Parts: sequence; C-alpha cells; structure tokens
Amino acid sequence: MRKTAQSSNTASGMQIAMILLGIAVTPVLISSSSLGSKLSSTNLITVVALGGLILAIISAITICVGERARLPTYGIVKYSFGERGAVAINILMAICLFGWITVTANAFGSSVQDLLAQHGINLPLPLLVAIGCCIFVASTAFGFAVLGKVAQIAVPIIALVLCYILYVALQGEAEVVTKVNNMDIGVAVSTVVGTIIMLVTTLPDFGSFVHNRKHALIAAISTFLVAYPLLYWVGATPSALSGRDSLLAAMAVFGAVLPAALLLIFACITGNAGNMFQGTLVVSTLLSRFPKWQITLALGVLSAIVGSMNVKEVFIPFLLFLGIAAPPVAGIYIADFLLYRRAGYQESVLTNEPSIKLLTFVAWAAGSAVGFITFKGMFTLTTIPSVDSILIACLCYALLSRFNR
Repeated sequence: MRKTAQSSNTASGMQIAMILLGIAVTPVLISSSSLGSKLSSTNLITVVALGGLILAIISAITICVGERARLPTYGIVKYSFGERGAVAINILMAICLFGWITVTANAFGSSVQDLLAQHGINLPLPLLVAIGCCIFVASTAFGFAVLGKVAQIAVPIIALVLCYILYVALQGEAEVVTKVNNMDIGVAVSTVVGTIIMLVTTLPDFGSFVHNRKHALIAAISTFLVAYPLLYWVGATPSALSGRDSLLAAMAVFGAVLPAALLLIFACITGNAGNMFQGTLVVSTLLSRFPKWQITLALGVLSAIVGSMNVKEVFIPFLLFLGIAAPPVAGIYIADFLLYRRAGYQESVLTNEPSIKLLTFVAWAAGSAVGFITFKGMFTLTTIPSVDSILIACLCYALLSRFNR
C-alpha cells in the first residue's frame, strides 16, 4: 500500500473534482434536458439539491475507501468477493465502461457531423468517431497527470459555454412554455442520482490518487454537493423554458445551436478521457501482462469500430440495466470496509480467505434484484432504485459475511 501522505504522485481534491466534472458533463447534458422539460423551476431546484446531497454522502464514503486502500475499485472488490470472484465483477465493470466509451464516441462523431453539416461540410461518421477516439486515447495513454491537465483546460471552457447558454436562454425572446409536464419528485431525484451513480460507485479509482482524506472529502463535496447540482440545473434550464427534451433542440429555440454543439463536443472529450482511464484500470486487472498504454490503445481501436455503428439503441438500455447491477458493488465494499478494513487492506489476508465468496454474490444479487424491482415500480423503498440496491446489498453483506469469516 502507498502512504496517504501528500506526494508528487497524488493530486489535490480540486484536481480530482475537475476530472470528475469532466466525466460527468456528458451524461448530465443528456439526462438534464429531458428532466428539465418535465419539471417546474421550483421543483427543478429542489430535485437537483436533493440528488446532489444523496450523491455527496455516498461519494464521500466511496472516495475515502479508495484513499484508505490506495487501490482502484477493482482491487478493493477482491477483499469482499474473493480473488477469483472479483474477476466476474471486473468483467461487469469492464463491459459497462466500454459501453459508455462507445456511446460517447458515437455522440462525439454525431455532434461534429451535425456541426460541420450546418456549414456545408459532409464527412462520414466512422472518420469522425475515429478522430474522437484518437483524442480520447491521447488524453489517457500518458497517465493520470495528463488526464488532469486535459480536465483543467476543458472544464473551465465548458463552464464558460454553459454560462453563456444559460444567459441566452434566460434573456431569449423566443416563445417559451408556461406549463410543463409534471414528474413525480421521487422519480426526478432518482434520475439525478442514477445519471452518475456508476461514477460514484467507481470513485475509489480516483480516491487512490488523492493526497489524503481531507482532499478526498473536498473532491466529493465540491463535485457532488456543489458543482454537480449547478451543472444539472444549468443543463435543464433551457429545456424547462422551451419545453424541448434535448439541449440542441432547446437552444435552437433561442438561436444558439453552435454553442450547444461545441459544448457537447468538449463534454464528450473530457467524459471519454475519464471513461478510458477507468476502463484501462479495470481491463489491466484482467490482462495484467499488458502495459496500460497498450490496453488504452486497444480500447480506442475497439471503441472506434463499435462507435461507428448505431450503438445507442442497443447499448443504452443495456447500460441502464447494468447501472442497477453495479451500485450494489459499492454497498458491499463499503460494508466490508466499515466492518473489516478500517486498519487497511493487507494483501496477505487474501491467501487465508476463500477465492470465491458465494455469500457475497448472494448479497450482490439481492441488492440488484431489489434495485430492479423498485425500478419497475413493484414497490418503493427510498424511491431511488440505485440507492435501494446499495442499501440492501450493504445490509445483506453485513449479515452474510459473518458466515464467510
């Protein structure tokens, strides 16, 4: 284990927050527009504030687990699932991350294609997706430090464009809607939380690079309690005013399509650079004999091929399903940390424990099942399926792990 003291190989809380916001922008811009068209302005503020509070609490715990362990998520789960059992979880995470890489690569290519078409330039989608993947790989292959520098440049630009879009929407003279479709508050909060719960689940990836626990908490609170709700509110406001369910369509009403398209392009770059970084980490645990830069390059090539196809209709429903199956993993490693690992993660203990902990998989299955059932509306716990799955998995693991030990 690495020491938790500040060193040249670690990052500050604000640096981590910049990277996390860069990753969060793309899914936020996609989901916030849909949400904004269905809520009043007052309810929108309430929803994003509650969602941010819930995410801040969970993220503060998950990032501190990574800071204590000095291991990525995929190394931490070995202690609760067993060394061989963790392979199955790593494969689940790898599929989920690769899916989002390809979807974001496709979104990048489509946004650039639409932008160029407005100026009479027509380029094939596969070429633009390939160019995007080259940018993603270049932003990731040289390590965490380069990823941080990309975020430090791109995130302020994204913030400025967002402020401009918000100003145009609020000052616009286009006819806006006076009545919106009402959405249940619980469902809306679930959308805000579920949009980014996968990132919160894998926060130990970034916690393992932070200076110390103080900086870990700074990263979690500044990202999810402060910046994320603001980002969500800004992304939703144009749709709330126009009644349109996408950012581009909403800004078309106000005559500002170009800034919205540029925003989506920059968001795809920062988001997929982070996805590629996490994807490299998880695949490296499965293919440890390959250098990480080779894994990043391979992910870039594969995502360029798959992302050139019509992947949204196939991948997004599948990824939403995985979004219910992944959060229980966080519930399990949180319970494992609180019960057994507060003193640290010693690799030597793995040799004395089962390589596959079947009862842990029972806890994971229980959490996933409850999340899926509440998602379908068969019954309600917290009204937020991903939080339901985390809580049930955490409780089940706390009870069943006694038998494993």
